[in-house]
Amino acid sequence: MESRKLKEKELLELESKYCSYGDTVHYLENPIIFERCEGSWIFDMQGRPYLDMQMWYSAVNFGYRNKEIEDAHHRQMATLPQVASQYLHKEKILLASAIAKETEKRFGTKGRVHFNVGGSQAIEDSLKLVRNYKKGRSLTFAFMGGYHGRTLAATEITSSFRYRKRYGHFGSRATFIPYPYCFRCFYGKNLKDCGYECIKHFEKLFETEYYGVIDKKDNEVEYAAFYIEPLQATGGYIVPPPEYFKKLSAVLQKYGILLVDDEIQMGFYRTGKLWATEHFGIKPDIVAFAKSLTNGLNPLSGIWAKEDLINPLIFPPGSTHSTFSSNPLGTAAGLATMEYIKKNNFEEIVPGKGEYILSRLKDLQKKHKVIGDVDGLGLAVRVEMTKPDGFTPDRELTDRIFQEGMKGDIKINRKKFGLVLDVGGYYKNVFTLAPALTIAYAEIDLFIELFESLLKRCGV
Repeated sequence: MESRKLKEKELLELESKYCSYGDTVHYLENPIIFERCEGSWIFDMQGRPYLDMQMWYSAVNFGYRNKEIEDAHHRQMATLPQVASQYLHKEKILLASAIAKETEKRFGTKGRVHFNVGGSQAIEDSLKLVRNYKKGRSLTFAFMGGYHGRTLAATEITSSFRYRKRYGHFGSRATFIPYPYCFRCFYGKNLKDCGYECIKHFEKLFETEYYGVIDKKDNEVEYAAFYIEPLQATGGYIVPPPEYFKKLSAVLQKYGILLVDDEIQMGFYRTGKLWATEHFGIKPDIVAFAKSLTNGLNPLSGIWAKEDLINPLIFPPGSTHSTFSSNPLGTAAGLATMEYIKKNNFEEIVPGKGEYILSRLKDLQKKHKVIGDVDGLGLAVRVEMTKPDGFTPDRELTDRIFQEGMKGDIKINRKKFGLVLDVGGYYKNVFTLAPALTIAYAEIDLFIELFESLLKRCGV
């Protein structure tokens, strides 16, 4: 039987027998097979449209089937689709140059770009850079609620134990520091009068050798780097208070600790800047990126690092390698993405759309007490669902809304739609919205209608 003639039921039966569940996550009670996509929409095998408000975990910032990026990918397919990564091709050179030059403009620091395949691999490469530069020192700080990937080393700096529990430790587990999650402050403080208590607690670690961080005789610190997400992604799209990262960076610089910036979800204008750290006035030593670099067309990731960390004398050929790193299809799509960004004023477009969606959601919040918190930066937006008290997390309601949205039967103006949402947060009660940066205002309005319909359907 030809695969195109197989019905959905038959395909799902094959999937249940032959596909590993380990490489995907079966969140849905009734899995859906999708067949095509366009703009902000994906369509199932019955042709039902689903408005996608998470865009493949922010991998498709510039819309499904983006013609300009797709055309560049196709042209590369017709000329040089394959070449071993130990050889050069012009798209790699031009893409690395574009990213390095744009990063230098923002941070005022010369650096180089190193490619790999996926986000976790970029994090692994950054760990090599750190250990190499710090002469094998392997201890790191990272944030509670942080997520940096599921390869073995990446799980060591990802706070959730469940990603490590079946495999043990292979590197050095990070020391996890509370993220400035002001809606649920770890220290029970209020931002208006807390005086950045979280920074005070972190800085206190360096006060005496008995806190396990520093040798006060020479002020040598055992930790090599601090891994940050400028906005926590899987942790619930949490926006830090404005001065937090400046204050943190000052502590790190004082003690010679590298700052590694994970922009895998927040990079490429998700927040209205090329790198989300630009909002907070800090200059990282290393930036890790992936996902929307190619608009989801081809796996490609990378790191930018300061010249002192990555120049050929300190990080020579063969320091790390992947067969498909800097693959021509990926670098061609990445170069087209950078050119597409240049043509469109996302620094203005994204904040405008972000403010609009936030205002619409805050109007909903006034009507529905179960929306405990609405916040965002650019088009990285969080909607935290709670009990009617406006604070107690409601995971069950969040999951119910998610499941109902994927049924594809929300009726608006006699048409049926589905709504693709992503659930994150410390208590799995946050909708993390990452719509296409190209989403139309009319589609934002439709999202609000669909979301409110789901609230009502779920008895809110």
